[in-house]
Amino acid sequence: MSKPLYLGEMLLHWCRKCNVPVLGKECACGNRTESVTVTPPGDIRPAFEYDIELINAVSLQQFNAPLISDERVVVLNKAPYDDRMDEIIVDGEVLGSIRFELDSLKWVLLLRVEGARCLFQNKSLSAMKGWVTLEEGAVKFILGGANLLAPGVLDADPDIQEKDEVVVLNPSGKVVATGRARMNGKLMRERPKGVAVKIRDKEEPRDLTVLQGGQTWKEVVKANKKFMEEFIGRSHKFINNVSSSMTKPVTVSYSGGKDSLAVLQLVSECLEDFDVLFADTGIEFPETVINAQEVSRLYGKPLKSISSGNAFWESVDSFGPPSVEMRWCCKVCKLGPITQLIEGNYEEGCLTFIGQRKYESDTRAKSERVWKNPWVGNQVGAAPIQDWTAMHVWLYIFMHDLPYNPLYGKGFDRIGCWLCPSCSVADLHRLRETHPEFAEKLEKYLIGYAQSSGLSQEWVEHGMWRWKKLPPRLQEIAKAKGIPTVPKVDVNSKLKFTVTSGYRPCKQGGVSAEGSFGKPIDLEKIETSRMLEAVGRVAFMEGVASIFQGEDSAQVFASGTVTARSDTEKQVRQLIESVELSIQRALHCSGCGVCIGKCPHDVVTMKNGIALIGDKCVHCGKCIKVCPVVKFG
Repeated sequence: MSKPLYLGEMLLHWCRKCNVPVLGKECACGNRTESVTVTPPGDIRPAFEYDIELINAVSLQQFNAPLISDERVVVLNKAPYDDRMDEIIVDGEVLGSIRFELDSLKWVLLLRVEGARCLFQNKSLSAMKGWVTLEEGAVKFILGGANLLAPGVLDADPDIQEKDEVVVLNPSGKVVATGRARMNGKLMRERPKGVAVKIRDKEEPRDLTVLQGGQTWKEVVKANKKFMEEFIGRSHKFINNVSSSMTKPVTVSYSGGKDSLAVLQLVSECLEDFDVLFADTGIEFPETVINAQEVSRLYGKPLKSISSGNAFWESVDSFGPPSVEMRWCCKVCKLGPITQLIEGNYEEGCLTFIGQRKYESDTRAKSERVWKNPWVGNQVGAAPIQDWTAMHVWLYIFMHDLPYNPLYGKGFDRIGCWLCPSCSVADLHRLRETHPEFAEKLEKYLIGYAQSSGLSQEWVEHGMWRWKKLPPRLQEIAKAKGIPTVPKVDVNSKLKFTVTSGYRPCKQGGVSAEGSFGKPIDLEKIETSRMLEAVGRVAFMEGVASIFQGEDSAQVFASGTVTARSDTEKQVRQLIESVELSIQRALHCSGCGVCIGKCPHDVVTMKNGIALIGDKCVHCGKCIKVCPVVKFG
């Protein structure tokens, strides 16, 4: 599981008098608020109707009762996890988390004790599911930090299955703990040896305190008026200061997401003369394109847009599926076109206000608020809402009744390309319900790619295509389920390398290049030859080779993908070219020996008719371009 990420001040408080969330220590009613402890980074947001329906559907499935049974203000906090997980905050209490589990590919509700009280207080156990009662004498051990052992079980729902989420109650029916079953309910009743429930959360048994419900988000906006005015004022000052400090024409980058919508409204409150930019990647949701057009009409600004058309599908066979490490699609479908859009409309460049926030990622938290885009050389970017949480953004949108993208109300927590590898597997599964034609097109391509690479449909189902190097949790799942993750190599096929380079998407500083041979390559043969040593220091692990050349680096994946990072485009192109040529040498060496005579340090030798680079190589690279494979291959 991902570690908590501290990106800024934790701002969520709760007014128990008004029963609403407040972004500070005092509510507009004058009442002091109480701090709500949530998992960092604390990018809190409102729960929409679909979110509440999903929470209740999962709660009904697991416990036979809805968690949120009446009209209440519900806040979600996006917590670090391997896929998607949101903490659920109601009445100022964290009731639990709902997360999409990658092994079962299902949503699971992980209750805290307070959430379990909401479900089980004053309920007959005969009407509930997922419950375990324990002996009174076992309560002190649970509160002391122990798991529930089977001999301490008094009774249990016989339908509990191993790994189910369960609620543990004392003999009088008060909640003591929540956790996950380590044996089924029937076995628990037999009280054998062993752990019955692995405890996750526990508290002294007590009655639930229920605050009056019925609040709406209008009341939340009213309660936060002072704090919102403060944040809005700072953003207005930033916009006015930055725009007055330069002579470039002003633009707003609109993506169809909530953050860019808030920035557009803020800029419209400060400036009259500005343009709205929109890059249609060709793989946008139709709702996003329609929303961009609606917003343009609302603000009375012409939408300066450019479309990439079918560029993604025309390029995917060359590069393979995009991944978190290799988002070639950003360069082909977004950064290149937006460069053309700016250069075609603004001869001396432009100032662009962008909806970037520090609570989104560690990289954005470290970013400057004003920066020169090294990829679009004549564009200056500026972030007016850098210090805002998602809750600030949504309250601002609600204040002005702005036309936000309807996809937020359909369960998507981020708006981007519908097949983005950075989205969650949960969102990809949701895509099957909201846009089945898109899901079918993507899955058809991915399954075809998997079959041609010796991979399985499970590799597609579990979202493993989104990574060149799988995160630890996905590695565990692949091992447990026997899912192959390293593509098979066709030794008789010719290698054709395609490369794109440009400003690293979504990160400040540095230039990236990405390329692909379009098919799997034999990393074992490359490792044996040590040809990559001519480029830099090399480290191999399953399915990937990493090359380090001073501060620059590159990675070679068994899938045939190559990525490189450097400070300038010239350097990164040189690096990725050297890596590509060294791979060609390793895979097609004829054993001619030309490189042996050209090595100034005598570290190249011949073995079994193949050139090998020794461990004393100084990475000068002089053997690369003299190779006949490189010169004539």
